[in-house]
Amino acid sequence: MATEPYIPQTPEQPASRNPHAFPPGPGENVLWRGVRKRGPVNPLEYFAELTARFGDIAHYKLGLKHVIFVNNPEYIRDILIVQHQKFVKERTQQRAKMLLLGEGMITSERASHRGQRQVAQPAFHRQRIPGYAAEIVRRTSAMRDTWHDGQKLDAYGEMMHLALGVVGKTLFGTELGEEVRAVNRAVGNIMDVYNAVVLLPAINFLLRIPFTPLRKFVHARQTLDDMVYRLIREHREGLHGDDDLLSMMLASQQQMGWSDRDLRDQVVTVFLAGYETTAIALTWTWYLLAQNPEAERRLHEEVDAVLGGRLPSYDDLPKLKYTEMVMAEALRLYPPAWGMGRLATEDFEIGRWQMPAGTTVVMSQFITHRDARYFPDPLRFDPERFTPEAKAQRARFTYYPFGMGPRQCIGEAFAWMEGVLIIATVAQRWRLRLVPGQQIKPQPLFTLRPKFGMKMVAEKRKEVSSF
Repeated sequence: MATEPYIPQTPEQPASRNPHAFPPGPGENVLWRGVRKRGPVNPLEYFAELTARFGDIAHYKLGLKHVIFVNNPEYIRDILIVQHQKFVKERTQQRAKMLLLGEGMITSERASHRGQRQVAQPAFHRQRIPGYAAEIVRRTSAMRDTWHDGQKLDAYGEMMHLALGVVGKTLFGTELGEEVRAVNRAVGNIMDVYNAVVLLPAINFLLRIPFTPLRKFVHARQTLDDMVYRLIREHREGLHGDDDLLSMMLASQQQMGWSDRDLRDQVVTVFLAGYETTAIALTWTWYLLAQNPEAERRLHEEVDAVLGGRLPSYDDLPKLKYTEMVMAEALRLYPPAWGMGRLATEDFEIGRWQMPAGTTVVMSQFITHRDARYFPDPLRFDPERFTPEAKAQRARFTYYPFGMGPRQCIGEAFAWMEGVLIIATVAQRWRLRLVPGQQIKPQPLFTLRPKFGMKMVAEKRKEVSSF
């Protein structure tokens, strides 16, 4: 049923290396490999191959560009934390900036990025996070109450609708209503052609050609923009609350020197980063639980014992320890942010290697999280990997689903709270079973989506009485 790259044991690096040249690599341009295979190269499979053949660091060419793939936690820490000032986002992120995200928090650099984080930080402050919990539970409860026993549903679609509604209300003070469906379709259309849009040459010209698959990107982007500019206009007119994230951005607009286009970039970035990643993480969680009945049983036992039939609240989070461990293990196996890259703006070192400015460095959470050196039997779903004792014994910087360093996801605390509450609220009433015979395949686009959705059957659990 499931098809995904096998992640082999990583070999040791050669002891002797030339300190003034690129590390060893396959000696093949990735673009030519794609031409030979008559299709795009799957990056997860390619990175797994590099790791198996060359160990913690490998060099390859992408067109005229030199690329280094690293899979050593200390090397990753070095790039993202120690030497972060020597790097900016790499080519695909720059394309995303030009074509979709603009100067939002994902794509902006240095002083601009720091300023944007300072504006947004109060919305994600730990004192505000509890205030979002009730809305998350309310929406999740309303969603689960529409299901009926034996119903077939697309768990991916359900989680996308839920997470988009949550972000709209909690961070932007807006009830999207039926607009959720249009926006969700637009984002799906954007992601369907994302790789082509960020990789093809002369893409601005190609996007203007009518009646091509790429045109749906243009129409979808316009749908997204229409919603965002409406939100900005309505907030100015006082039609929504005055203490949400967009209100904070509007209050800072003059100080930051932002145009409405700049505001649009901030909102689009938060929308995409704040709902799609959560929805994908939850989708993979239901998939893994359906395949691991013992973990599912323990989850249900904890939810029943902690909640006793009532809906969860923010105060229950410290008691839902196993629920959080389930989410953590799902993020290990299927991190929505599956990889990241940085472009060197000056010479830098990794280990014994001295490499020049202009080099791209790529790392992958998907690969590191499945490395048997850090996670024995890595393809096995085991929430016990995330007990406090297990985490304390594991090498540092081997688990980074939200990134690390100055660009670590600003909404990480929000995402953990949201994910645990949604899992507990759904699992309190339902089991989700995979529809047999479907193909399950992770698709590494901007995020790690299930390529064909996630068809599941809802099985109603026995009600637990409230205390």
